[in-house]
Amino acid sequence: MISPAWLGRLEALQHKVRAEGLYRTRRLLEGRQGVRVHMDGRALTNFSSNDYLGLAGDPRLEQALIEGAAKYGVGSGASHLICGHSAAHHRLEEELADFLGRDRALLFSTGYMANLGVLSALIGRNDLVFEDRLNHASLLDGAQLSGAKLKRYAHGAMPEVAAVQGPFSLIASDGVFSMDGDLMEGKSLASVASSAGAILMVDDAHGIGVLGQRGAGILEVQGLEQDEVPVLVGTLGKALGTFGAFVAGPEALIDFLIQKARTYIYTTAMPAAIAEATRTSLGLVQQESWRREHLKSLVSRFRAGAKTLGLVIGASDTPIQPIMVGDAQLAMSVQSRLLEAGFLVVAIRPPTVPKGTARLRCTLTAGHVAEDVDRLLEALSVCPELSQSNV
Repeated sequence: MISPAWLGRLEALQHKVRAEGLYRTRRLLEGRQGVRVHMDGRALTNFSSNDYLGLAGDPRLEQALIEGAAKYGVGSGASHLICGHSAAHHRLEEELADFLGRDRALLFSTGYMANLGVLSALIGRNDLVFEDRLNHASLLDGAQLSGAKLKRYAHGAMPEVAAVQGPFSLIASDGVFSMDGDLMEGKSLASVASSAGAILMVDDAHGIGVLGQRGAGILEVQGLEQDEVPVLVGTLGKALGTFGAFVAGPEALIDFLIQKARTYIYTTAMPAAIAEATRTSLGLVQQESWRREHLKSLVSRFRAGAKTLGLVIGASDTPIQPIMVGDAQLAMSVQSRLLEAGFLVVAIRPPTVPKGTARLRCTLTAGHVAEDVDRLLEALSVCPELSQSNV
């Protein structure tokens, strides 16, 4: 039983969150993920999914999942180091490493667990970790969990990392920043890391599958090799349309993580059937480049239309297109108007983004068509809150 004092504390905190326009609620998806969704009893056009290539509901992935479950069962039964590491997991790791031009890859259950596991394994109390202020929460939390001294640098700036004298230094950055859609300055970060004897870690959760001619992500686009970015983290639940995550890099790194990454050692492996579906997805990412080309055309169409309307949008050429509002309450009001018009575009508020930078995080996918973008722009054109934005 929760004591009256604790209940009072929780109620007061909840009241404060509601008063600030920061209360969060879950939405009930009634059916499959995709551009057309049924949610909370409404038919909506979805502009909030990270399913960038439109693969999450692809029947070929579903068939691979069914066949994988028939062969391996539904659950993996144990962690990778006990008896949960199947041939499907192993083949997926090999195929990811080959696709990304890395020595090896290691599967994790989620991107959050991958970042926590890597950072807490590689650095400790006597070390330094430098992170962009707008990094994903999992990178920041991983640094704090490690016990290393965390130094956050201004978004897009270069960290001031002294040459190694005693403590080891690690620089961690998003590849594509998840709430703004802009890109890291990879070459500059790699140069800083090299000069200081630091290791560079990149989380390319929103770039892999989407960016580059082959879809290999930001490292392909910016021409960065394994020796420049030894630690690459990616997720499988965004452009690849399934579930899970991985770390890819040199042989020595992966072997070390198998021994020391607690979020790898002490958790159940993802179901082997998911690994089989992901192997199919990885093949489609490489074979169906039209998905990326179509996505680029939609991004260009949206940006041109948003600028014509005078909307304040971020400096992003990726599928993540933030519509800046500023005030959290106004952002929620625009979200509600768009819901009434049949569109799901979720308002992002503090603490996910800095105070005063609430926005509508609009995401485009290869499943959208030009008419979807035009209809969304028309709905945005009649939202009075956007003209009142205090950005």
